Amino acid sequence: MPLHKVILLSKTAKLYLWKITEDLDVLKSQIRLKDSSLARLETMKSESHQKGFLAVRMLLQHNDYNDFDLYYDEFGKPHIKPQGCSIKEVEISISHSNDFSAIVISEQKVGLDLEQIKEKTLKIASRFMDVSHLENLSEQEKIKKATVVWGIKESIFKIKNEKGISFPNHIFEDSFSLEDKKTTATLKFNNIEEKFKIQFDSEEDYIFVCAFEDVK
Repeated sequence: MPLHKVILLSKTAKLYLWKITEDLDVLKSQIRLKDSSLARLETMKSESHQKGFLAVRMLLQHNDYNDFDLYYDEFGKPHIKPQGCSIKEVEISISHSNDFSAIVISEQKVGLDLEQIKEKTLKIASRFMDVSHLENLSEQEKIKKATVVWGIKESIFKIKNEKGISFPNHIFEDSFSLEDKKTTATLKFNNIEEKFKIQFDSEEDYIFVCAFEDVK
């Protein structure tokens, strides 16, 4: 089983990573999809995207859920139905990139982003972040940090999911070092200021970032 790793983020949140090594047909044979998911899968032209989609369902199965428990709201945000007789709301966030799929299951609102470390992210860094946060770093450190910052903004956007949010104009990461593996960030949008706690780490040549609402 290519369940790659389970990471305890907090007492109420876990990250699950699936390394995609299976052929597409093998993944298809191990998952039962509802009609809407099957139709969505068939519209995906990229085999990589199909595998990522199916690997997310493998992670659901690992946690005793299945595709029928997963649904999306009108804004495209994923939700998971409570198991059995439980009435406790469970939050889920999903991401996949090339060789990995990932989910976070949490009792508090969470956003997850998984990104492969690429030089291209650094090249476009000025479009989405304060590049002064990259000063005094090696080239490789700059690439990694820019990837973390992109993940911070993407993961916060996944929580809020509101039209009009701009990465450079509305989401601001606080100063951090790569060794910290955590930081904070602020969303300033529609005259409201919201704080988020951020956790991040690397796995092989990927960065994962998780954002949690900073509930006082």
